Amino acid sequence: MDDSGNVPPAEGGEPEAPADPLAYEGVWRFTAPAVEESVPQARRAVRDLLGRQGVPASQDLVYSLLLIVSELVTNSVRHAALLSPEVAVEVAIGREWVRVAVEDNHPYRPKALEADFAQTGGRGLLLVREITLEAGGVCDVEHTSTGGKVIWAALPLTAPAAAPTPAV
Repeated sequence: MDDSGNVPPAEGGEPEAPADPLAYEGVWRFTAPAVEESVPQARRAVRDLLGRQGVPASQDLVYSLLLIVSELVTNSVRHAALLSPEVAVEVAIGREWVRVAVEDNHPYRPKALEADFAQTGGRGLLLVREITLEAGGVCDVEHTSTGGKVIWAALPLTAPAAAPTPAV
């Protein structure tokens, strides 16, 4: 499926009609003030949405998504609140994936850095990247048209195939 929501044509054929959406598919967006109290509120809102929509997600996937939301909202609250008094959280659920995104109006585009083990913080984006990769997903940081940024992670609804165990 391309960015417009259309299914690209099969090789040498006509475009395929989009499949009927499943009951749990859709996009939801909410905003919250860039304050510490918004972190658990965002986590609960995402958890409740997944349950209410009947998303066929494993407990591990839900836990991973909630941890990602917590880390991303915490980062926005701690590092962007001065320029972005509000944080937006978006959840997009497709047939085979769930994408969570957190947007703020701060222009700084963070990178996942390896933090010094003596530090007690600074590993949030690294954690998001590792959780996403372990689940077989992808994540990125992008600029918005308003000069801010959106950090997102998309995880598959089905677990990635386990690597084969090497023969001894």
